[in-house]
Amino acid sequence: MRPFEDSALSPRERARDLVHRMTLEEKAGQLNQKLYGFSCYTRNGNDIDLTDEFRREVDRCHGLGALYGLWRADPWSGRTHETGLSGALAVKAYNLAQKYVIDHSRCGVPALFTTECPHGHQALDGYLLPVNLAVGATFRPRLLKDGMAVCGRQLRQVGAHMALMSMLDVARDPRWGRCEECYGEDPLLCARFAAAAVEGMREAGVMAVAKHFCAQGETTGGVNASAARIGERELRQIHLLPARAAVLAGAEGVMAAYNEIDGVPCHANRRLLRDILRGEFGFEGAVMADGCALDALNSFTGDPAASAALALELSEAVQWGLVDEQRLDEAAERVLELKFRLGLFEHPCLPETEAETFDCDRYPQSLNIARESAVLLQNDGMLPLMDGGRLAVIGPGAEDLYRQLGDYTPPTDKGVSLLSGIKAALPNTDILYDPGDDPARAAALAAQCGRAVLCLGGTSSRFGSVRFDKNGAALTADDMDCGEGVDSAALRLPGGQEALARAVRDACARVCTVILAGRAYSMDPLMDLCDALLYCFYPGPWGGRAVGEILSGQVDPSGRLPVSLPRTAEQLPVYYNGKSGARPWGYREKALSSPAFRFGDGMGYGHAAYSGFSVETAPGTIALRFRAENRGDIPCHAVPLVYIRRLKGDTVPRTEELKGFDKRLLLPGEAWDGSITLAAEELMDWGRDMRLTLTPGPVRLILRDGFDTLYEDTVDIKEA
Repeated sequence: MRPFEDSALSPRERARDLVHRMTLEEKAGQLNQKLYGFSCYTRNGNDIDLTDEFRREVDRCHGLGALYGLWRADPWSGRTHETGLSGALAVKAYNLAQKYVIDHSRCGVPALFTTECPHGHQALDGYLLPVNLAVGATFRPRLLKDGMAVCGRQLRQVGAHMALMSMLDVARDPRWGRCEECYGEDPLLCARFAAAAVEGMREAGVMAVAKHFCAQGETTGGVNASAARIGERELRQIHLLPARAAVLAGAEGVMAAYNEIDGVPCHANRRLLRDILRGEFGFEGAVMADGCALDALNSFTGDPAASAALALELSEAVQWGLVDEQRLDEAAERVLELKFRLGLFEHPCLPETEAETFDCDRYPQSLNIARESAVLLQNDGMLPLMDGGRLAVIGPGAEDLYRQLGDYTPPTDKGVSLLSGIKAALPNTDILYDPGDDPARAAALAAQCGRAVLCLGGTSSRFGSVRFDKNGAALTADDMDCGEGVDSAALRLPGGQEALARAVRDACARVCTVILAGRAYSMDPLMDLCDALLYCFYPGPWGGRAVGEILSGQVDPSGRLPVSLPRTAEQLPVYYNGKSGARPWGYREKALSSPAFRFGDGMGYGHAAYSGFSVETAPGTIALRFRAENRGDIPCHAVPLVYIRRLKGDTVPRTEELKGFDKRLLLPGEAWDGSITLAAEELMDWGRDMRLTLTPGPVRLILRDGFDTLYEDTVDIKEA
């Protein structure tokens, strides 16, 4: 028995032995994931055949490192319920491809199978969660951990080994179409959810690949894959925190981002990928390239071999002396170690049994996230809606399920639209529907009913007239106004919806607006056109049910904004934690000096009363204690967010920084004695010498819940 075949040895020992037995081409082949898995098979009924393209690639690489997207189904892949993989066919195709790879590898090395899971499995019958911005709005990381554990369970049953999960981007510019893939604009919020996502996926036995590393959310002008024109301090204070949290939570893979940082592409950034990711964070897993990203390096390296040398991918780079073979060995060894850790050499294939059905009844985690993600921003008493009489439900978002789902979504008919959810929640109400394509007709219907729910917003749905780039991003799209490749300069509601809102407002006494969104829209045209405003980042398949329960008062709205909402795109940036500088931010146009709604804003139907504040300081920590009580007769949520404002230091401070948060449902008469502790890690900052230090001295400590500032005082950080 050769050492790498001995399961009693550690995965690292086995990988080290195997890599020294491999040829240069075989080692390079272990770094290959360029083939799209959905092009590797053909399906005729229940028969699956491998394509010649797949066979040629495996033969060329003497095996295969990883295969991406075998199960992917969407308009880009072209896979549908008739041509794609579901049920037992998903496992059958996996086994067929895996056996071919093993049989055509001299050392019998299996392949890793990776799949998209930004908010659920992008496959037929995939279990889907609300998008990340909705998840961030819950301010409850445990919900995401539980939801990702369900997604991981589904992935594991079809053979997926690694989930490609959007979790590292911080939304700093709402014009960027991929904001929906971010948990919010704050680094601490993003870091807490990134850790939860990794923990949930790993709990299900699937390895997590965290993407995108790093600072892709910074952008230039909100344009996808554009330069992050920032220095190292901004990089460390804002963008590296989620990546560090994901690594500490156990992420086995990290995907490099398309963008450059200060002129250096992330895919070829030695300081970022080796010094920081591996050296500082201690990451020992695999670094992946994003789709077609290495090809983009050719524009300044001049040829593919030089690009390969920068990114360490191809054997030619070693043969031509551009890369030391030891570097290639290190990279191949990391991939092989993951395969040994997964037990693929002993158990590469799966029993071909019928797959489990993942629905809301058995797995309510997606619905639970949707219920806690909706953000109530205005309510003059119109909500909750009375059950009875007439109600007009108007707008393009009412019946189209795909408007609730976001980008990276498979074909599906499972879920509850807003219209269906409202009807189910108000069974005694005569509900009349209009799609809103004719404002005059919609206004007449609203006037007839006397009250209306406007279902507005955009869509990231690819199920329309969309032309795709070679990496799957949208190049042109008639209907999409958000998603990968769909950036927006104006942030206005699409399709004449502002005119629709005005027409309905003029005709109807009471109007509630529900916005479905993957980003922050300009709010100035909307705030005065409704009596109640519910902002819902794409809430997933069962979002319609959640919205119906909230509008009817069955569920208390408890979401808080994970991003600030601008009045207009002219005032960007509006994120809450900018630098204070010597002078306060502001424009000559005073109305543009503050956002329409700030990070953390939101309200419920009830109200938690806070009292009993006390602060305890110890070396390196600050603990804020409080009592939150529900003195009303309906359930309410307490969502305390704790910020600091630095008053001493040797660099320009941020106006405010979120440093802790919690959330608790309080029944009538229930009280919660809460405490939020800020540890040394939260209180440290990057000094002028770019060292992370704890600076003793005064900070302003602030506690907010929704729109209310509940406590504010100056306290001293004591030296640890």
